[in-house]
Amino acid sequence: MALRKTKIVATLGPASSEESVIERLVDAGVDVVRLNFSHGSAQDHIDRAELVRDISRRSGRPVGVLCDLQGPKIRIGKFENDRILLKVGDKFILDAACKLGNQERVGLDYKTLPSEVEPGAVLLLDDGRIVLSVDAVNGGEVYCTVTAGGMLSNNKGINRQGGGLSAPALTLKDQEDIQTAVALEADYIAVSFPRSGADIELARQLVEEAGGHAAIVAKIERAEAIDALEEIIDAADVIMVARGDLGVEVGDAAVPGLQKRMIRTARMRNKLVITATQMLESMISSPIPTRAEVSDVANAVLDGTDAVMLSGETAVGHYPVEAIQAMHRVCLEAEKEYDSQHLKAPIHDEFGFIDEAIAMAAVYTAKHLDVKAIAALTKSGSSVTWLSRSNTNVPIYALTTERNTRRKLSLYRGVYPYHIEQPSRELGKILYDAEELLLRLGAVQRDDLMMLTFGEPIGKAGGTNTLQIVKVGEHRREQH
Repeated sequence: MALRKTKIVATLGPASSEESVIERLVDAGVDVVRLNFSHGSAQDHIDRAELVRDISRRSGRPVGVLCDLQGPKIRIGKFENDRILLKVGDKFILDAACKLGNQERVGLDYKTLPSEVEPGAVLLLDDGRIVLSVDAVNGGEVYCTVTAGGMLSNNKGINRQGGGLSAPALTLKDQEDIQTAVALEADYIAVSFPRSGADIELARQLVEEAGGHAAIVAKIERAEAIDALEEIIDAADVIMVARGDLGVEVGDAAVPGLQKRMIRTARMRNKLVITATQMLESMISSPIPTRAEVSDVANAVLDGTDAVMLSGETAVGHYPVEAIQAMHRVCLEAEKEYDSQHLKAPIHDEFGFIDEAIAMAAVYTAKHLDVKAIAALTKSGSSVTWLSRSNTNVPIYALTTERNTRRKLSLYRGVYPYHIEQPSRELGKILYDAEELLLRLGAVQRDDLMMLTFGEPIGKAGGTNTLQIVKVGEHRREQH
């Protein structure tokens, strides 16, 4: 399989629960699987994670696990007959005390909604398909007029146009689910609907208190999150451009520009980005994507995203493997154009860290020498982050003894993580092992130039301070 820089995240679900299907997804190029905690039991997620890890070991490809917390349930309740048809001009009541809805009213899972809206507010139900204008609020009842109608069924979501609902990002269910995510050794945990950096810091605290080491993903899907974007990015390890709810709150026309801004800002602040939602939506029922979807995926790659994510396409779709294959080939083509545009970008004028300086020196050297590969010896993965942020067409092989680091690096753009045994403290032995691995992978051949980055003393986390350029095989010839 051709080396692809952009990573693919695939959601597991009813269409992709069987071992044989997950094996095919991994073979097709999945780098990280997403477990959606909005559905299924804790044991379901634990079993799936174990299955993924087993398949990953057998295939020799590291596959990360991302646990996506449900977040607050800002939803209506259920109807007596499961659904109703609303027409423009109809009067309709959102009633916190209603048990079963009918043509006139429906209950609320989100009981505080009546205290958070006022006459003139616009409420968007079912991802904006139904639009209600608030006329009045009386106790627990919100009186509305339908301005965009359609079929409304049980438990559909509610957004307020422009944002402003105060539901906490971490519910009691989320806090319990963090325990499950830590138990299954999640590599990434995604927080839904954060409004500030404090929401992300709380999630990190809960993960650490549970004994976990997962990186924290902030899903940008509230209007308020845009106002606090830099604060949230700084608090998180990864952001997800979650275009579904975000588009409902800020308007669909604003999303493409915000996507570019979010990716650009995250990269500048040395953080990872996942672009998500409806990327190949038609492939839920079609074996090929639309041209618009192909352009959407390619555009995210050209923006510089680390990963692109599939949701329903692999969770409930009829063509989960074909969706991965389509994503793979589109990313490969888009990366060719990205490289032609960005490989001549200047190196930063100033460096804040030694490992950043080493990484940028490696990238600069790779641009001016015919270097075939960069081998980064890493313990924590921090030095590899800098390499991943750079624009280079030289593949970056992250060599680590740490299982958790290897899985986490599966999300990093342009990085290919591999296991090495506990490194010797003798530089010659380290170089020999790195060369042997890259030769086996076909990344280099005899007499090719390669680079090795590492820290002295060997094995210290976060201590990359050395760059060495070598000709493959030369060290052996000198010894003989």
